[in-house]
Amino acid sequence: MVLFASDLHFGHRNIVSLCNRPFADVDEMDAALIENWNRKVQRNDVVYLLGDVIWDKKKVGFYLDQLSGKKILIAGNHDSTWVKREACQGYFELILPYLETRLNGHPVTMCHYPMLEWASCREETKRKLGYLIHGHIHNRVSEEYRSLFLRFHALNAGVDINGFEPVSFEELVENNLRYKLSALSAEEDRERLLADYNRQD
Repeated sequence: MVLFASDLHFGHRNIVSLCNRPFADVDEMDAALIENWNRKVQRNDVVYLLGDVIWDKKKVGFYLDQLSGKKILIAGNHDSTWVKREACQGYFELILPYLETRLNGHPVTMCHYPMLEWASCREETKRKLGYLIHGHIHNRVSEEYRSLFLRFHALNAGVDINGFEPVSFEELVENNLRYKLSALSAEEDRERLLADYNRQD
């Protein structure tokens, strides 16, 4: 199985309040994230991590040793220092800043940061529409992201909108639909997003 997750922020005390995570403190959050991960991820599953995995850089091994599955890291802004340590390389199949691949016949671009353009993202392409899978914005819904929320094929892998667990591509699509519908206030925007969702191929 192939799964996706982003922005776990292991060891980050302030992320609990910043993102309104439903945990009493960072220890409860870390324990829940590890439990959810291992309940969902089997040994041979592949998990694409879209960045910002660990905040407490002194405990990299402590966290990563507990996570099952084969991990591919698309590094985020908070990963820039600890991933350079030689010992960290063994925890991942690959560590990349950006990845283009294919999934279910679609081109897929993976990057920690959301983008407005990516491979095959336009309707006029002769190939199947391309998806972007990103992280970075957590569960923010500010107006600056409106154009991103209108793009059905831009999928936020952040745990804050995905039940604090790695999710399949299908779960990612459904969770993002709910997230974007709640973020868009104009009925015409919601209708446009639903129309794109209903004609996905």
